[in-house]
Amino acid sequence: MALREAADVRNQPELRCVKVISPIVHTEGFRLSYGRLMTNTNCSQNATIGGFRSVLRSDLPASLVVFLVAVPLSLGIAVASGAPLAGGLIAAAVGGVVAGALGGSALQVSGPAAGLSLVVADLVQTYGWRATCVITLLAGALQLAFGLLRVARAALAVSPAVVHGMLAGVGVVIALAQLHIVLGGSPQSSAVENLRELPAQILDNHGHAVAVGVLTVTVLAVWPRLPRLRAVPAPLAALLIAAAVAHLAGWQVTHVDLSGLGDWQAPLWPEGDWHGIAGAVLLVAVLAGAESLLCSLAVDRLHEGPRTDLDRELIGQGAGNLVSGLLGGLPIAGVIVRSTANARAGARSRAATILHGVWVLVFVVAFGRAISLIPMEALAALLVSIGVQMVNVGHIRNLHGYGEIPVYLATMGGVVLIGLAEGVLIGLGLAMLQVLRRLTRIAVAVQTTPDGGWRVAVRGSLTFLGVPRLIEALRRVPAGVPVGVELEVDFMDHAAFETLRDWCREHERGGGTVEIAERHGEWYAMAASGLRAAPAKSL
Repeated sequence: MALREAADVRNQPELRCVKVISPIVHTEGFRLSYGRLMTNTNCSQNATIGGFRSVLRSDLPASLVVFLVAVPLSLGIAVASGAPLAGGLIAAAVGGVVAGALGGSALQVSGPAAGLSLVVADLVQTYGWRATCVITLLAGALQLAFGLLRVARAALAVSPAVVHGMLAGVGVVIALAQLHIVLGGSPQSSAVENLRELPAQILDNHGHAVAVGVLTVTVLAVWPRLPRLRAVPAPLAALLIAAAVAHLAGWQVTHVDLSGLGDWQAPLWPEGDWHGIAGAVLLVAVLAGAESLLCSLAVDRLHEGPRTDLDRELIGQGAGNLVSGLLGGLPIAGVIVRSTANARAGARSRAATILHGVWVLVFVVAFGRAISLIPMEALAALLVSIGVQMVNVGHIRNLHGYGEIPVYLATMGGVVLIGLAEGVLIGLGLAMLQVLRRLTRIAVAVQTTPDGGWRVAVRGSLTFLGVPRLIEALRRVPAGVPVGVELEVDFMDHAAFETLRDWCREHERGGGTVEIAERHGEWYAMAASGLRAAPAKSL
């Protein structure tokens, strides 16, 4: 009977992948086991064929879309970083293949990130490009160690207001610097000087450089509003049109130089104080890692596939930066623009990310000369557009509801006026002060009751920072009256407990009575009995 039922199950096409389990052993059991093994092999083959079809149907087209977005953005970020243009393309290829294959996010696309451009520019100016590659390599090794130690979630403790403020500040600095190139001039050494020199730059006669820049910005603004042409990304269309018009019109512009692409040189150990080098490695590792992890969480909201493994993602980013630094590429991180394009283009797996890196590599090898037709002024105009978009109004609206606009503005202002590291530290410090201020937010209400007694209601986090306000309120209670104290607190530290206990004892010595009622936990009762103030962690 069992054999007949098993045979019936195996003969039904829609149930071929069902595992058949029978209590019959010996010969019949062997046959059932053999049939089950054959059935699972068929299921595996079907799954493989289905996965391959999914790659061809969804991931392959998405990878081409991301590739078309990645090439112009990588070139532009290399310009903003003061690095060789080949370094941006190498980082794009490595970010796709290495970080895409080893990372923990299915759809996140990694590559050179605009948020790191100021750090890289400073490192190139201080240590030189080849030494910057060593710093990138060491930062990747440090990220690998962080991932293996499973500390990725610690990066999520950084306030989003600090991250968004940092990116906005970087965007302002990039836009101000590249605007001078669009206008035919040269950027100054700081954002303040760029802003000071901007009026004179606008009034000067710039010739063809301005025409290329205006044309590029115009295409970037108009292209997304043309539904039939949206298949071609706006950055790519802007660069192609600007290059074609400049070439046909014979405009005098500066072209992209990729002459050093095949002249590879090994990274060179940076010279200088080892404290500064170690600080640079830590800064690149932390900033790139935090940006990648936050980006991966944002990408998770764009699809319904598996969620990101944060520690594995940090390992993938570390491996990518290690390889990118070794090959002479920029530092890599998760990039929200490319990741969003990947998800919206219908990608289903990490195959889209890996393939986009392969297309970048193929393009550089086969069509590298075509890049030399792109005017540098067009790349600068693209960077101006990217910088303006990094000041995201949507983020400002979201932060406004939580009272974190001061942190955002302080971080952005610090990055623009002082520097990236200093601006981030200012933002982190202000965010910590806000947390401390919120801990002091306790509401203490003192009022009389109809029966002639008094009522004291305490709400919030009762810590030593709120003790002065508590004492001030308790002093308004007359001596010798019955008092009901209502504690609706989510935490009470030892200083607050001692203050309240001493007041209760003093009030009772004066002839009054005190009755304490707790609504959220028994913080006071447990502290009074000598037990721990917080419930023990359950196993």
